[in-house]
Amino acid sequence: MSGHSKWSKVKHIKAVVDVKKGKVFSKISRMIIVAVKERGKDPETNIQLRAAIEKARQLNMPKDNIERAIKRGAGETGGEKLEEFSYEAYDSQGIALIIEGISDNKNRTLSEIKNILGKHEGKLAQVGSVKYLFEKKNGDWVAKYPVQTDGKTKERLDKLFEVLDENDDVNEIYSNLK
Repeated sequence: MSGHSKWSKVKHIKAVVDVKKGKVFSKISRMIIVAVKERGKDPETNIQLRAAIEKARQLNMPKDNIERAIKRGAGETGGEKLEEFSYEAYDSQGIALIIEGISDNKNRTLSEIKNILGKHEGKLAQVGSVKYLFEKKNGDWVAKYPVQTDGKTKERLDKLFEVLDENDDVNEIYSNLK
């Protein structure tokens, strides 16, 4: 059978996987860079850095990439200025969201997140209007009062979470959804 090649199918699948892996590695690199800038490059004394390195290893991120990110965070190489952000939002059904990440341009990221929320029936909230519904446990936001929703709302929220997660700057999304 001419025209059929196993490699042609595999290379398309590999390309998709490589793009996804690249996005994940980029997010983890940013987490490492910010951790080093804030608390130093020694994982023994920097818990945030240690956690980011552990996450990188779990996802099989190459050691060279980890070391390069540590050097960038320490200012040993040139690089863009990265900042952490945390936005609070609600969807149309009152589900509370906390969106955290790292950006080299907070204004661009804010605009992108507003746009995503707008397309999925959500909106940004005032600072502090959502976080009181959560408590910080082991570095994660845990809902104090989880909310149950119907299947249609859950499906819409899953799409929102997926689109937010595709944004390179977004690292974590927390909600009070059960």
